[in-house]
Amino acid sequence: MSFLRSRLSFFAILLGFCFPSFGDDSAVSDRALMQTLESFLQGASVNDMAVHDRFWAEELVYTSSHGIRYNKAELMEYLQSEKQDEEMPSVQYRALDTNIRHFNDIAIVTFTLVAKSAEEENRFFNSGVFINREGRWQALNWQATRVAQ
Repeated sequence: MSFLRSRLSFFAILLGFCFPSFGDDSAVSDRALMQTLESFLQGASVNDMAVHDRFWAEELVYTSSHGIRYNKAELMEYLQSEKQDEEMPSVQYRALDTNIRHFNDIAIVTFTLVAKSAEEENRFFNSGVFINREGRWQALNWQATRVAQ
């Protein structure tokens, strides 16, 4: 019995060396991704172009809730034209029910986006694929789907 116990202890220690802090790394990545998302939503609420530029990866494929697909350059051009339209109502964005799944330096983030203006509130199911490069998360792929009324 003690032989079996010593073998199990050995394997437990070996596993500890092979996967040193998987849970802690995931929790740190979750916090970093949540912070990235929250900062982005705050910046998007005021159409901050620098925030958009940092958030979207160069290889971005963005599919809007209207069924229009953009790359990063096209999306940035569209956002710049929106910024100049002073008659657009102010919209505040926030995320609900955020779910993060990690795959090494890639993460899939899903959440319900709440877009609230003085006139209305809309909700969208958003999905993003993020990549971590040099300690910074950026969105590679984005899908927005309007929640049915």
